[in-house]
Amino acid sequence: MSANAKITHFKTHDIRFPTSLTGDGTDAMNTDCDYSSAYISLYTDSPDKSLVGHGMTFTIGRGNDIVCAAIAEVANRLVGKNLEELFSDMGKTWDYLLADSQLRWIGPEKGVIHIATGAVDNALWDLFAKSRKKPLWKLIVDMSPEELVRSTAFRYITDAITPEEALEMLKAKQAGKAGREAKVREVGYPAYVTSAGWLGYDDEKIARLTREAVHAGFNHFKMKVGADIENDLRRGRLIRSIIDDPAEQRRPAPDPASIIGKNAGPTGAVLMIDANQVWDVPQAIEYVKGLESIKPWFIEEPTAPDDILGHAAVRRALAPYGIGVATGEHAHNRMVFKQLLQAEAIDVCQIDSCRLAGVSEVLSVLLMAAKFGVPVCPHAGGVGLCEYVIHLSLIDYIAVSGTMERNVLEFVDHLHEHFLHPCSINSQGRYNVPNKSEEGYSIEMYEESIAAYEWPGGSYWQKRAAEGK
Repeated sequence: MSANAKITHFKTHDIRFPTSLTGDGTDAMNTDCDYSSAYISLYTDSPDKSLVGHGMTFTIGRGNDIVCAAIAEVANRLVGKNLEELFSDMGKTWDYLLADSQLRWIGPEKGVIHIATGAVDNALWDLFAKSRKKPLWKLIVDMSPEELVRSTAFRYITDAITPEEALEMLKAKQAGKAGREAKVREVGYPAYVTSAGWLGYDDEKIARLTREAVHAGFNHFKMKVGADIENDLRRGRLIRSIIDDPAEQRRPAPDPASIIGKNAGPTGAVLMIDANQVWDVPQAIEYVKGLESIKPWFIEEPTAPDDILGHAAVRRALAPYGIGVATGEHAHNRMVFKQLLQAEAIDVCQIDSCRLAGVSEVLSVLLMAAKFGVPVCPHAGGVGLCEYVIHLSLIDYIAVSGTMERNVLEFVDHLHEHFLHPCSINSQGRYNVPNKSEEGYSIEMYEESIAAYEWPGGSYWQKRAAEGK
């Protein structure tokens, strides 16, 4: 790549998949989900014009066009910029992306403008990794501690972690990085499955998908709750009857260290539950107490995602029942995570790869979670999120926290076929490590998929319109 290569232009795409037709993604709050990608490609004048960065953020349908409009506003700031100057200090570049005061005003640092910035920052990191011919995770774990700190967003969180503290933490993990990288390449990164637990599925489908997940080697399972407690108990007992049955197992017994304190059943299987913000705080406490018999490890998103003190109250009330609290997929920014950690409101930190404003902000949350000793188990339901977050979990394990014993990364088996470099799961229910030099952040979609599912003019949607659907 020429040292003077620049970003010349960009394109955005509003891509929507009709997952509402099959009930994929349904939960107590979100009953009509069309998994959608607000997608951007950044083009350059590299010598053969082949260096293109791709990024996206995730929505569930309507409003995706609004996010695309916001992406264009943010991406305009990069047109004409020199690539190597941007790459030389990605933390400074992230600050620049957020520095337009008029755009910042409609956040600030939350909502549509923030997730749009995430798509653009992710596309820029994809460019960076491709220019170095490395997968994104490898680009970052190969950084020196100093370079990684320079790549991180620290504004507004230095009361929780300073750049100096982060540097010392990263230096302390340097010696073991090569060994951890070799280990995760060999065994894969732990995963859990949500695909069996959507509220819109009937019992036959739940049982079939749960059994398939057990046979595929998974040990952690998540189900959606919150619409009706008797229905939740029936579904939970159905899932438990399969995952706790020794006759169904096809995997070795789990490492005991990986299931301590997780309400594991007799086979070592772990069940988690997710309410997707449906309750007030007192409701959450009483409802989850009523689900104690299905032995959940944690309740995810029991109440409004901005309610730090509410989560802390739920956690205190459920602790005697052995049930933890997890949240983060809708946490606006690093400041919300800072407060969740400071208030001791969560047992599990759930980052989202594009609810936060891209990789640089994710790094700040990984560092804070490591300092506070809280495991990071990223959210990955939705199109493209699994492809993204395996990179982030690898960065966390190899360079930041140094542990994956209690961590599990969500896996949802939907829509991977639309990506050039889809994620994959090994026979032990663990993510394989992305390993292709050309894949960057693994989010590039096939042109045919974009042509079919772009809204509203894609061939799939045109056909639906012609059929009056």
